[in-house]
Amino acid sequence: MTRWIKQSWVGARSLLSFTLMAFSLTLAPMAQAKGPAPEVSSKAQSIALADLPKQGRETYALILAGGPFPYEKDGTVFGNRERLLPAEKRGFYREYTVKTPYARTRGAKRIVCGGSQPVKPEVCYYTEDHYASFKRIAP
Repeated sequence: MTRWIKQSWVGARSLLSFTLMAFSLTLAPMAQAKGPAPEVSSKAQSIALADLPKQGRETYALILAGGPFPYEKDGTVFGNRERLLPAEKRGFYREYTVKTPYARTRGAKRIVCGGSQPVKPEVCYYTEDHYASFKRIAP
């Protein structure tokens, strides 16, 4: 009887080891370090100011004027946690809401501008999918 228990334990331990090894191999690609953050600088990823929706052009004008902004979160620091914009020190980027017609919430459209002076941004980006992608605004 003890021999059977001993063999069962060895078999179970081997199965457990194999399962853990297989599981760790499936997670290995996810645990690898990410490469450098992608830069948003190609011409394919830009949009002319004139091509922004009307609400985007209005938001851009408010940014240059220094407000007043319709949403409390407008002008707050954008952390760039998605790492889709070029890396800069915290506080470089600020976000602004682009109104979405008929939306009950702030919606997903934003303009993110960077620079040392909020009313004179060095660069601005437009996103219509809540930071999943950005297009550089070419004034």
